[in-house]
Amino acid sequence: MFKTLISTCILALIFPICISAQDINQVVAQVKKKIELVSDYEASGKMKTNVAFLKIPIANVKMYFKRPNKLKLKSEKGVSFIPKGAMSLNMNNLFVESNYTIIDAGTEKMGNTLVRIARLLPNDDNNEIVLSTLYIDPINLVIVKSKTTTRESGTYELEMTYKGYIKYGLPDKILFSFNTKDYKLPKGITFDFDDGSSTKKASTDLKNKKGQAEISITSYIINKGISDVLFN
Repeated sequence: MFKTLISTCILALIFPICISAQDINQVVAQVKKKIELVSDYEASGKMKTNVAFLKIPIANVKMYFKRPNKLKLKSEKGVSFIPKGAMSLNMNNLFVESNYTIIDAGTEKMGNTLVRIARLLPNDDNNEIVLSTLYIDPINLVIVKSKTTTRESGTYELEMTYKGYIKYGLPDKILFSFNTKDYKLPKGITFDFDDGSSTKKASTDLKNKKGQAEISITSYIINKGISDVLFN
């Protein structure tokens, strides 16, 4: 038992060092390779939206993806309170262009997972994405968290958990956080407000608030082919 304890202690000391020793470019390349296993998918699930003052019911949603960067999120309600930065829900968007510099930003403990942090800086000064920070599980080669800063659409954060579809790098749950000031209420759409405040007052208050959308995926149909018409 003493030998087992010693071995466990040694592994506990060595494992973080081994993780940190991996070249960050290779780690990102492996994650990209895994993501590229998926040419297209149709995902079904439920979306819960949490935005200050707004009462938005939980909705059944469909999410469609087609390589290289087509993504569409459809709600049964016809409206999804997500700004155009929702395209960052598609991790493929981060890797469409290979012209970027990867910076090793070290490691961080997220729950029980020691993740590698990679910062992707586009070499093109005119790129819409200014900076992407990826928090990578180096064992399962999946992105568990990302922060994307864009020129026009603000900063967006994603947190992802994986279960049944981890071998494809597809999450079972996505938590999407955004600044509500970067989103305008659709014309002709009326929402119920939690505190009875007017649309004008609530719209003003939204400017300094954070919004979140939680998407729980129940199933994926992967690599079965999707028509481009779906994305029109």
